[in-house]
Amino acid sequence: MLVMDNLNTHKLSAPCKAFPADEASRFADRFEVHHAPKHGNWLNMAETEIGVLSRQCLARRIPDRETLEREIAFQNTCLINN
Repeated sequence: MLVMDNLNTHKLSAPCKAFPADEASRFADRFEVHHAPKHGNWLNMAETEIGVLSRQCLARRIPDRETLEREIAFQNTCLINN
């Protein structure tokens, strides 16, 4: 998943400038693009949450996906209850 704001320079065609067409197409096909709302600070809120999660939960190596999901769920519970 790729979250982008609505700046008109953000395009999935950018890899075409750096890679051959077939390889750039494979890169573009891997992304699921989500654009942030045009008005509001949704992207800033998401960046803040990711920063808090990184500092408080992810500042160490997580061995597998299940542990990661458990850590994130616990962190979200702590944020909601505080």
